[in-house]
Amino acid sequence: MAEEHGQILVIDDNRMNRLKLSLNLEQQGHRVGLAEDGQQGLDMLKNESFDVVLLDIIMPGMDGYQVLQHIKSDPGLRDIPVIVISALDEIDSVVRCIEMGAEDYLPKTFDPVLLRARLSSSMQKKKLRDLEKKFLQQEVTLRQNEKLATLGRLSAGMAHELNNPAAAAQRGAAQLQETFSRLQQTYLRLYGFNLTDSQQDTLLTFAKLAQERTKKHQTMDTITRSDFEAEIESWLSQRGVENAWEFAPSLADLGYNLGELNSLVNNFSTNQFQAVFEWLNCSSTIASLVDEIGQGVGRITEIVKALKAYTYLDQAPIQTVDLHEGLDNTLVIMRSKLQPGVTVHRDYAPDMPLIEAYGSELNQVWTNLIDNAIDAMDGQGEITLRTRRQQEWAVVEIEDNGSGIPESIQANIFDPFFTTKSPGQGTGLGLNISHNIIVQKHKGRMDVYSHTGKTSFEVHLPLYLTKEE
Repeated sequence: MAEEHGQILVIDDNRMNRLKLSLNLEQQGHRVGLAEDGQQGLDMLKNESFDVVLLDIIMPGMDGYQVLQHIKSDPGLRDIPVIVISALDEIDSVVRCIEMGAEDYLPKTFDPVLLRARLSSSMQKKKLRDLEKKFLQQEVTLRQNEKLATLGRLSAGMAHELNNPAAAAQRGAAQLQETFSRLQQTYLRLYGFNLTDSQQDTLLTFAKLAQERTKKHQTMDTITRSDFEAEIESWLSQRGVENAWEFAPSLADLGYNLGELNSLVNNFSTNQFQAVFEWLNCSSTIASLVDEIGQGVGRITEIVKALKAYTYLDQAPIQTVDLHEGLDNTLVIMRSKLQPGVTVHRDYAPDMPLIEAYGSELNQVWTNLIDNAIDAMDGQGEITLRTRRQQEWAVVEIEDNGSGIPESIQANIFDPFFTTKSPGQGTGLGLNISHNIIVQKHKGRMDVYSHTGKTSFEVHLPLYLTKEE
């Protein structure tokens, strides 16, 4: 094994000790920095990169204890191994330094072989710590990237889900403003006719009827509706109403039959018909637009509410969680990915209690599992969400009838970076993260059962979660 060479800092107030150590270290192939007191040593550590510090204990000004304390309390320096340089009669001081975090000690009358061994051991340990830190940092980065990728997919879906009702509400508001202006003009015309109380009551009755029928959303097949519109348009034209083609669709939407329309015109003179139907058309259009805007705003409110519940914003890390609510909110958030060919079935246990859990992270698990199920079915199939209570456990199953997972790889699907998706389509961390959230964070269990045409992920969660100290 090749010998490690590194950058060594010697902190010693004795010039001869510094020179002796420097000569020996350079002969071993190390690069050496020399500091004649504690403060100079700390300054050099902050400005240069060192692999090991050889530290004298007894020094004027800042002694070795103080230097060691500064090193081990600084996050940027604490991982640098410190070897204490000590005389044999200072063994109690050495023990104190070891307790403070020093890696090892070296007698002042040192043996070159012993010095080489001490340095080699310390540098190997530092190298392992550095590799461990680098690996952990890479793992944290990869897991964060996976979370950001999931967030990106959800954000794109949310933008689509919010844009549709927002655009409908905006469009409806513009049409409402235009229609209201026409209604005002029509109202002035009606006002000029000096309508009787009976005529005014008739108009108010039809306006109220329009509001009621708008809420019921009457539907007709295309042929029936076309025939109905043509019938109303012909009826209006026979009574001299201009632009009958414009009024017919809104009257058909409200399901007015000819008997109702006849009862309306019987209360008005021929020269009033035009204004009456213009008013009725505007009134019904306004009722329809108000309902459309209300639905759009209601949809936005539903999405925002689900998103807030999904993320558990402004709540403690551990919450009392309704699993059914979490699953439903996840479906709302993922609605844009649930194509028309995907059907979702819910088979929820009515006696499922609330559980203690990390709510936001559980929803991340449901997102990963449902997302995988959708991908496995290629846009066509059925997903079933089941829950049940099993003694002191809550069990959630997410099943799809997609292509299944080959038995030969089922043992590997929870491994980090293992994926069956095409390059660029998956990181291989989704199931690994989900498994860790369930097993490590919640002390639960995640199992998979799969064959051609069926895959089921079964999650077992304890009803009560004891927070780790």
